[in-house]
Amino acid sequence: MKRRLTLWGLVCWCVVCCVAQDAESVGSSRLDSMQYLKNVTVYGTKPYAEVIPAQVLSGKQLEGLNSHSVADAIRYFSGVQIKDYGGVGGIKTVDMRSMGSNHMGVFYDGIQLGNAQNGQIDLGKFSLDNIEEISLYNGQKSEIFQPARDFGSAGSIYLRTRRPKFAPGKSDNLNVTMRTGSFGLANPSVRWEHKFSRKVSLSLNAEYTYATGQYHFRYRKMFSDGVVAWDTTAVRKNGDIYALRLEGSVHGVMPDGRWNAKAYYYDSEKGIPGAIVNNVWKTAQRQWDRNFFAQGMYQQKITEKYELLASAKYARDYMRYWNPDTTLMYINNKFWQDELYASVANKYTLARDWDVDLSVDYKWNYLNSTLVNFAYPTRHTVLAALATAYTWQRLKGQASLLYTHVNDRYTSRSGGTVVERHNKRLDRFTPAVFVSYQPWAQYDLNIRAFYKRIFRMPTFNDLYYTDMGNASLRPEYATQWNLGLMYQHYNDMGLLSAVRLSADAYYNIVTDKIIAVPKGTGQYRWMMMNIGKVKIRGIDLAARMALRLPGNVLLEGGLTYTYQRAQDYTNPADNKDGGTYKGQIAYVPWHSGSATLHGAWRDLDLNYSFIYVGERYHTSANIRANHEQPWYTHDLSASYSFRVMKLQCKVTGEVNNLFNQQYDVIQNYPMPGRNYKLILKVDI
Repeated sequence: MKRRLTLWGLVCWCVVCCVAQDAESVGSSRLDSMQYLKNVTVYGTKPYAEVIPAQVLSGKQLEGLNSHSVADAIRYFSGVQIKDYGGVGGIKTVDMRSMGSNHMGVFYDGIQLGNAQNGQIDLGKFSLDNIEEISLYNGQKSEIFQPARDFGSAGSIYLRTRRPKFAPGKSDNLNVTMRTGSFGLANPSVRWEHKFSRKVSLSLNAEYTYATGQYHFRYRKMFSDGVVAWDTTAVRKNGDIYALRLEGSVHGVMPDGRWNAKAYYYDSEKGIPGAIVNNVWKTAQRQWDRNFFAQGMYQQKITEKYELLASAKYARDYMRYWNPDTTLMYINNKFWQDELYASVANKYTLARDWDVDLSVDYKWNYLNSTLVNFAYPTRHTVLAALATAYTWQRLKGQASLLYTHVNDRYTSRSGGTVVERHNKRLDRFTPAVFVSYQPWAQYDLNIRAFYKRIFRMPTFNDLYYTDMGNASLRPEYATQWNLGLMYQHYNDMGLLSAVRLSADAYYNIVTDKIIAVPKGTGQYRWMMMNIGKVKIRGIDLAARMALRLPGNVLLEGGLTYTYQRAQDYTNPADNKDGGTYKGQIAYVPWHSGSATLHGAWRDLDLNYSFIYVGERYHTSANIRANHEQPWYTHDLSASYSFRVMKLQCKVTGEVNNLFNQQYDVIQNYPMPGRNYKLILKVDI
């Protein structure tokens, strides 16, 4: 779409050029005379806007959320549920629109984080200290020029780390941060950035986290008739954590291109508090994690019409789980998994508003374990995505077709002896279509819609976990429909400087859902089966507004609301009282939402945030005994920036769960009450 723009800066530049040319022609200066030039009108195309815009948290908005990890920040997006088992080191996974955590793709600087063992990405491991922006996409990212893996999820979270930025005349930046507060928290971090030249820079970041994880909680249990069984206060124990994160990256730019390389290492030991059941208040389970990956990306515009994007990654993860409690089951399991990944994306411009892309990825996964009779699986995956994007006036569209080839190799063992070797193949094609239309040129109102069919492969644990996995499992499919609209308006001069409103209605179906079912009569004997079916209907609403008040006061606010009806359609025969048929699936509330408010005046920043999660059930049997009460939290923070000689300092105080509400995100895993944090940042 063409827009008429009057560029006064270009006018001034033209005036200078004219004066210079006259000086050359007559050999004398004419700067003492008045020069006249008519207005210059330049025609250009409107910058490309995403077909389905992301929900984004970045900058001061991200800093003001009283969030320690990526999972804490994502809670403020609409349509998202976080499974949080409590504490600083508690496992935190994300579920978008009730399709399951395994359907989410999490990308770190453009390359997906993988876990072939169980498919779960613990977002509690990723600190916000080095994160510049978090983006969440429903369906997939609205960009065809990307690796094929980016087309392979029902929803995506993109984590973008900080890129070095240098003030004029500076070649080094140093940031030192110290956090302390409740739960015995000690969390120092340091980030150093160095500029080798105008084109190459380096960033190194280190962070250490220690916490006892102990906090008081109220434990109250009621019988189904409403009579209180017990009501007491206890201390949450075995939630300690020791964690070290090291991260380094090199960034480079070149004519019509850029590149970067990154190395990441995470090492932790933590206690697993366990569920509060049967008057057991302390557990002894522990978990050790060591995660390493190295990745790189190269992007180059080869010609005016052809652009290349190449990326590669190697990852090695170690996990040890130890349960010394012999009254239940003694467990001391160790796992090692390796991943090798390479991708090439090719974008070609057929016409000014028409692009096509062909992306091909290869991924290799291997899992080793100390489990008896383990299958030692290896997985080779090839993905090829053919995508196109077209813009015609105010209509934008994208379509893609993803081909997935998976080859699993594993062994059947008995008593440590190989019984048989297996080779299992799968080939699938999955489409996606995204459309956006702007009805009026003068109003930034867009109507958008998308359809996507995608699947997720069973994990190694689903398929090959000793005495529990089922090698005959089929992929779990998700079909998505979405219809929505978005309006945004920006005004640099008025009181209302920005407003953004969005609303989406969606309908998802998950079939061949993989769930664990009892195997025989043993309490600890289970098997994975494809017997689940879920239908999800929902509405996501979001609003954001910014006001510029007198006295240099900036006020920003945001609201999100989600309504979801996620029902279990697995077994129509199970429709009697206490049955699960058409019941709301576990831990999905009908209503949820959040509110944020940020105020800034000179060097002072104030932030308030609110999260609400409505009533829900902890199983698909929607009976009174399984009912979970709504919960909500209020968080406050205030920060002040000041200078001490050449040091730029910022001190922040936080109060989380201001009204000390006692609640569980997951049944019998109590969350912390009121807690505090003090943060000091120093930039050199």
